[in-house]
Amino acid sequence: MEHEASSFESSEMLANHVASSPLLSESWRLCCDITTAASLSIPGQSFVMKQVGSIGYVAFSSIISEAEAGICCCNGNLVALDDQFFSPLNKQINEGEEEPVLVHAGFLQLFFSIYASSSFQTQMMEIIQKSKSIVITGHSIRATTASLSTLWLLSHLQKSNSPSLPILCITFGSPLLGNESLSRAILRERWDGNFCHVVSKHDIMPRLLFVPPLHFINQLKFLLNFWHLSMTSPQFQTLATQLNNEEKAEIFRSVMACLEVLAQAEEAGSETRAFWPFGSYFFCSEEGAICMENATSVIKMMHLMLMTGSPCASIEDHLKYGDYIRKISYQFLNQRNSVDGDIPESCYEAGVALALQSSAISSQEPVSTAAKDCLKMARRMGRTPNLNVADLAIKLSMINPYRAQIEWYKACCDDSDEQMGYYDSFKLRGVSKRDSKVNMNRIMLGKFWDGVIDKLENNDLPHDFHRRSKWVNASQFYMLLVEPLDIAEYYRNGLHRSKGHYVKHGRPRRYEIFERWWKERRVSDKENNKRSRLASSTQDSCFWAELEEARECLDNVRSESDPNKLDLLWQNINNFEKYAVGLVESKQVSKDVLARNSSYVSWVDDLRELRSQLWQFSVKVPTLVNGKLVP
Repeated sequence: MEHEASSFESSEMLANHVASSPLLSESWRLCCDITTAASLSIPGQSFVMKQVGSIGYVAFSSIISEAEAGICCCNGNLVALDDQFFSPLNKQINEGEEEPVLVHAGFLQLFFSIYASSSFQTQMMEIIQKSKSIVITGHSIRATTASLSTLWLLSHLQKSNSPSLPILCITFGSPLLGNESLSRAILRERWDGNFCHVVSKHDIMPRLLFVPPLHFINQLKFLLNFWHLSMTSPQFQTLATQLNNEEKAEIFRSVMACLEVLAQAEEAGSETRAFWPFGSYFFCSEEGAICMENATSVIKMMHLMLMTGSPCASIEDHLKYGDYIRKISYQFLNQRNSVDGDIPESCYEAGVALALQSSAISSQEPVSTAAKDCLKMARRMGRTPNLNVADLAIKLSMINPYRAQIEWYKACCDDSDEQMGYYDSFKLRGVSKRDSKVNMNRIMLGKFWDGVIDKLENNDLPHDFHRRSKWVNASQFYMLLVEPLDIAEYYRNGLHRSKGHYVKHGRPRRYEIFERWWKERRVSDKENNKRSRLASSTQDSCFWAELEEARECLDNVRSESDPNKLDLLWQNINNFEKYAVGLVESKQVSKDVLARNSSYVSWVDDLRELRSQLWQFSVKVPTLVNGKLVP
């Protein structure tokens, strides 16, 4: 049964789905148009932006100047991404656990040379406003500019809290861009589904940076010169300075050797990788195409497909993407769905056979067995996220009683004669069996949701998991209900005295992630935020933490004598008062906040009393006005 399940998840089927849309052919056409314009030396023609229906296209020229080629060849070291442009990628890294996100210095410099153009920024903002979705594309070296532009745009939209805009980056023959930390950061942000890298069967360019860049600086310059002349003036490409056969063979052997070392590993080890793939890879050949997402499977397939090529083919294949795109579209229209040789025994094996045929690896070739294993591994990895979601759904239903017991506890506290509310009741709890049970439920729920975050960051869940309403709503409900208890526990144990206040120094990371999910959710136009009665849970789960800071400020005001520090304390007190009154007036607090003996009501009473005392004191103390004492 397992072999028959999800038979349409094979990589050949996924490639057919991509090929069925006009995105590939339209993207390639625009890349060719802007490359032609750049070859005619039209000023400013390094990119073009075009509206096709509701889709906005951004295409970059395949041609770079001799100076830009020198930058790419000589600046092959890795550098950190600038927080100003790519902050979401950097902030996701846990300090001390891995190296920072790094990218190729030359490629980053190429991106900034275009970004610095006011024309680029203006046109990008215009196309964002006009489009329902955006496709960013590029070929060869400039494909990395397309990738960096996509990362910048995704970062910009996230930082500005803009409505979700579908963005797809399609690259053709792109070299690798950055290190393994970049790949992991893109996975954490769930942006890997925004990238589709089209790689032809033997093209050396996408595989070249698996070899340390300094090994082939001069040879790379010759390659770029040959490709440049071939794209701009095909009739003169024979005049380009070419590598001799031995130099071609040396590059080919080095790339093959590095790929073989990486491909032999069952999974990425602990050692740092200088360059690493990210996103989906669309491997194309004269027989069709296959899609892969897992980086280890991508590297293995890069290795296996290159093994069937030659040094010359690996260089010439970089110029054949137009032919491959046309053939793939034609094959899709003809619905090629037959396999050579014996008919497979199952639908699953038929899918694997079709994928192998699409990769142009013959079943008689020595690498065919390894290629089949790679395809099967990629399929298993593709199915795992969906199975994990199903497993999490079962576990969520199993922990619902823990949540229900906390809801019951909250209702009991709200209706109690003590009139303290559940935050203060939990913070000041005794050793009763009920209180201990609620505390244990709090811990168990936290472990479950931390497990969800771990799976998400290890890429064990689907790309759109954080947008699925079931999980967005469940995480939000959990946060509003349970985080006040976590805050109560934090201040009950006095952790604010040793670590600092909760919001900046003690808040579990899961809540920050859940907040972002909630902000990024799709909001219906009919959704009405106006309330006619108090909320069931306070809509800012950090309300009680903000209150604890305000209480400390109020205590400090009584003993502080420094005027500057007093001003700051009163500023913090007034800010919290304004924030709290806003929540109360808009009915975004639950009834426990306004309970007669709650911490908030006590704080309001203390503040009123202190202000009254200060006012009486100011009346009694005379002041000097125009040289006279005035009471």
